[in-house]
Amino acid sequence: MALIVVVVWGLSTWARQGLHEGQAQSLREKAKPGEIVMLSSRSCVYCTQARQWFEAERIPYAECFIESNAQCAQRYRETLAQGTPTFLVRGQVILGLDRARMVALLEQTKGAVQP
Repeated sequence: MALIVVVVWGLSTWARQGLHEGQAQSLREKAKPGEIVMLSSRSCVYCTQARQWFEAERIPYAECFIESNAQCAQRYRETLAQGTPTFLVRGQVILGLDRARMVALLEQTKGAVQP
């Protein structure tokens, strides 16, 4: 029984990693500088994880901190989000690092970067 659990866990981990790699490649190909903005907080561990993932995967993104940037804090309030990281992908709000949603938005909203 333990062997089955270990095998299933290993396969699911491998499948998730492959999915994330595919999403990273799609984001690298589709995202242009300024199209993904992460509104983050310095104390947010999920923001740190997202930042590390974007940098490791070489995906263009911009980041601003709601505690130290008044314009960023205003944008955050306008989203009505209740947590960080909050992403703006071509002006559309995504709460959390939802890679699949980011890819879908970049495929749907071809065109100019929205403020």
